[in-house]
Amino acid sequence: MGSLDSGAGVGSYKRAAAAAPLPRASAGGGGAARRPGLRSRLARFLLFEKVDYLQWIGTAAAFFFVTILFVAFFPGSAVFENPMLLLPSRRASAGGGVRQSRTEVLLPRDLGGLDTGQGLVFEPTRLREKWARERREEAESLAKLGRPVKRVGVRKPRLALVFGDLFPDAMQLQMVSVASVLEAMGYEMKVFSFEDGPCSNIWRAIGVPVQILPVDTKLLISVDWLDYDGILVNSVEARPVFSSLMQEPFKSIPVIWTVQESSLAHRISEYNSSEMVQILDGWKEVFSRANVIVFPNYILPVMYAAFDSGNYFVIPGSPKVAFQADRLVAKSYDRNVRISLGLGPRDFVIAIVGSQFSYGGHLMDEALVLQAVGPLLQHLQQYSSENSTQTELKVRILSRNVTEKHSPALDVIALNVGFPRGAVEHVAAEYVDNLLGVASLVIYGSCLDEQSFPSVLVQAMSLEKLVIAPDLGMITKYIDDGVNGLLFPRKNIAMLTQVLLQAVSNGELSVLGQKVASVGKIHAKDLMASETIEGYAVLLQNVIKFPAEALTPLSAGEIPLALKQEWKWHLFEHVKHLYHMNESLTGYKILQKIEEEWRSNQKDDARGSTPKIDEAFSTIAWEEERENRIMSIKMRLEEEELKDRSDQTHGTWEEVYRNVKKVDRMKNELHERDEKELERTGQPLCIYEPFFGEGTWPFLHQSSLYRGIGLSSKGRRPGADDIDASSRLPLLNNGYYRDILGEFGAFFALANRIDRIHKNSWIGFQSWRVTARKVNLSKNAESAMLEAIQTQKHGDAFYFWVRMDQDPRSHANQDFWSLCDTINAGNCSCFGGFSKDVWHAA
Repeated sequence: MGSLDSGAGVGSYKRAAAAAPLPRASAGGGGAARRPGLRSRLARFLLFEKVDYLQWIGTAAAFFFVTILFVAFFPGSAVFENPMLLLPSRRASAGGGVRQSRTEVLLPRDLGGLDTGQGLVFEPTRLREKWARERREEAESLAKLGRPVKRVGVRKPRLALVFGDLFPDAMQLQMVSVASVLEAMGYEMKVFSFEDGPCSNIWRAIGVPVQILPVDTKLLISVDWLDYDGILVNSVEARPVFSSLMQEPFKSIPVIWTVQESSLAHRISEYNSSEMVQILDGWKEVFSRANVIVFPNYILPVMYAAFDSGNYFVIPGSPKVAFQADRLVAKSYDRNVRISLGLGPRDFVIAIVGSQFSYGGHLMDEALVLQAVGPLLQHLQQYSSENSTQTELKVRILSRNVTEKHSPALDVIALNVGFPRGAVEHVAAEYVDNLLGVASLVIYGSCLDEQSFPSVLVQAMSLEKLVIAPDLGMITKYIDDGVNGLLFPRKNIAMLTQVLLQAVSNGELSVLGQKVASVGKIHAKDLMASETIEGYAVLLQNVIKFPAEALTPLSAGEIPLALKQEWKWHLFEHVKHLYHMNESLTGYKILQKIEEEWRSNQKDDARGSTPKIDEAFSTIAWEEERENRIMSIKMRLEEEELKDRSDQTHGTWEEVYRNVKKVDRMKNELHERDEKELERTGQPLCIYEPFFGEGTWPFLHQSSLYRGIGLSSKGRRPGADDIDASSRLPLLNNGYYRDILGEFGAFFALANRIDRIHKNSWIGFQSWRVTARKVNLSKNAESAMLEAIQTQKHGDAFYFWVRMDQDPRSHANQDFWSLCDTINAGNCSCFGGFSKDVWHAA
């Protein structure tokens, strides 16, 4: 192998000469003598005659090998680039296309400070665009009128609050506080719950009535939701209410659903892996029914991304952490908790926490914070040696995404800083309660400037732990440096060391640290209460469109500060201890019930499945054939029995028989016949109940005295003797005219060729909403009216019925005529003598 000196030198020079102009040579040929000086120092080093090809190749291979090892095993090196994350409610904007949100992770320009990066940004784009469009359309409509419109309200706007149960928890405390402010704004409210509990007395104490809803196997609820301008559903345990709200005529009522539990989000992956498609589709349908899904933080929308339909909204803040503080304080004194974290009874524990969202630079943040904590380690070691104590500094880092690569990297960083082995460890996120309970102080080591105050810091402050955090915008909004927490500049991480040395003295928190932690606990009790309460007030203004008869409530800006700055803790002092009895089941009872029903249906389907003989003869065809045969036999037996019966006052049974046969021959698809039609034919009175949609079915009567008339063919009861009003009056197929006419559309449809439908002497009408309000005809009133009609006591007359004990103007429980005389100055008695007994019966 030859030397590289001469050949390489010439070649290098020639290439250099071709690339750049030669320097001007001196007289006498001095340029040739200076040729070796043109080589750079690096070229002279690399091309030195003692360095051969094998040495050069070996050096390059070793360099690349070390680089590959560093990239492969150092966790932070592979995630420095900015990750992309598609957030809920921004997936498809109104203009089409995909909108993305970037998690900006800016590494520090030097090791002197934490540079602020923008965290995950949640923006309810669709909701805001919808509200802006509605406000714009409303303004344009008013502008076209050319004159101001005055609202003349006669009642307060009504809200319904629905809960799964009334046991004391953070949700109850939050909504009681919100309801107290809404009542002061002019709202009228009523609470509905599927299970009674101690909080029912709290609601009644603030003037809100409570009704317990019975839940049957079909999850149908007998409540007229049209009485309310909006519905606030709270917790996933209240899901059964949607079985009614997803049906007409309740589908248009605004629904705001607050979801604070993460229990359902944890089951999504399990449902997907177990192919529980029906359960997932059911939850997606329920989530899409709500006008707005409200979350108390920005992590839950990401967890529930599978159910997002563009209606997610975040109102940050909840008393949940402060509500659980007593239990966590008691837990922190458990010796087993410290042992599980590898801590001694006298260890000084520093908990390093960060963002709920995992990002690439968190390992660098941990390294910088550990470097700033290093001098405190020397301080405590010196104190322990001087006072012969066994106080040791232990650092526990809360990590939400610990991998095998992080642990060795963290050990290397801790050893370089000076920590002994085992002094610095990661703690999984599920042990956050244990960690914060035993910590002496808490350091927030994230550089992400998020949208709301971190809940982990609220929990630490509620446990009376000293909180030390960087001066990020969302932190300085709630922490006053030196008052309820300590701050250090994010651009100068070295200042954290000075803050720690001031906070720690003689192996424990200094007097300053203890005072700041005590004040922080007081502040954490009602932290963000004002933002939460005002957030619900603003949300109601955007979601609910009040009718003309409703009074306009106060705006969110008109709420007095004294009403919204704290939660109603005093109302829960006597029942707060009962929360722990129901804590483990919160959010899981409804999941278990739905899963059990799904498994039961799967077993029934497997048990009832039979081999297919022929696709032409399906199970449905055989079932229809069997029902038709049974109906024919039943009708034949009834016809034979009719021949032997005696005459009736309203016609002979032969006439009844001929009418039945005539109806049987008529190919009239306007209604379905059942056994009640025979009973109704010989009766003098038939009361029709107009209805629209499946949501009204629980309010319709099943007896032969009543008959339903559906305004739409889609909402008819299967197998019932209901009349299809839209077939008799095609105008009702148009939703606009159906809504304008209302129940009068049923009257007009019935009047069209009435002789082909109504065979009774007397006809009556009763709205399903009367039954929903429990002011319908009683059994005694039905008997009195039938008797009056059969005996022709009053001849041809109009009969009206109303519940007098439901009228708020009847304080002395007066009858109709007495109340009418009271209201109309005694001018009612002269008209009411002929039917007073009917009014008494009603």
